[in-house]
Amino acid sequence: MSTMNTYTGRKFDPMTITPADIDGLDIAHALSMMCRGNGHLRRFYSVAQHSLNCAREAQARRFDRRTVLACLLHDASEAYIADIIRPVKEHLPNYMEIESAVMEAVFARFGLSDLDEEEHAAWKLIDDDLLETELHALLPGEEERVPVPLMSEPDLAEYSCRQIEHEFLEMLEELINREWR
Repeated sequence: MSTMNTYTGRKFDPMTITPADIDGLDIAHALSMMCRGNGHLRRFYSVAQHSLNCAREAQARRFDRRTVLACLLHDASEAYIADIIRPVKEHLPNYMEIESAVMEAVFARFGLSDLDEEEHAAWKLIDDDLLETELHALLPGEEERVPVPLMSEPDLAEYSCRQIEHEFLEMLEELINREWR
């Protein structure tokens, strides 16, 4: 059995990940240190910051707490198995199966295993909409891209990994522990 070690000291086989293996601090820490766009951006912009922007966009669109939480966690699998860029990922069905299994464990850990098609479609749309804005603003050669209009103003400034990790954890705690509208 091959095991991975996480920031919080957990050890498990990522190929048999369970909800008990998932830790919000591991997710926040790892995603805050991973750059979007496979690192090909003008400046560092983390996956965690993207996830925060997605969650804030879901809030601005007045989605319920569960959908906002799904937006915050939609890239959590990357904390455990990294990411593959979209143009390559679609050619790797085995990777997509593994990613799906990790996301099932993440969503189960945070009470989202029963998301319906509409809720999944909502976070996927927000993810795609934010991507257009991020590409336009942060990827060289994409300045002419017309971003999708958003309800929120995404924060694309550069921050320290620690600051984004803290913001991610703060929002995660708020979404799982408090009544929110």
